[in-house]
Amino acid sequence: MNSPRPITREFLEEALENSPFAQMIGFQLTGFEPGRISMEVLPRRELTQHHGYVHGAVVGFMIDSACAWSAASLVGDVVTSEYKVNLLVPAIGDRLVCRSEVIKAGQRQVVSRADVFAIKDGEEKIVATGLATIARV
Repeated sequence: MNSPRPITREFLEEALENSPFAQMIGFQLTGFEPGRISMEVLPRRELTQHHGYVHGAVVGFMIDSACAWSAASLVGDVVTSEYKVNLLVPAIGDRLVCRSEVIKAGQRQVVSRADVFAIKDGEEKIVATGLATIARV
């Protein structure tokens, strides 16, 4: 049996271009290597909740997506089986950066983690952390 081929940076960039939801959020790939992904979102009013913070759903989307793509960079096509997000402080900044890495890639599933940081006035502050179980397709 052939093992699935890991996705490439080019494949991921094309997938993001063809994802209306990722386009609406403004998700951009900023780093790619096997087992590690970096992505960012530039906050804007449409992504905030009633206090003016970037909505937790956006932060959750960042964690879910980055965890899935870091897994796919090692094992090929995947879907998220589950993920957990800890929102640590309000997401306030000029941009949000998400960094994900694979913790363990098994035969059937991959476990990945991701952290989201707000960058404001050149300073980086962690705003959320997450853990995901990613299933191979």
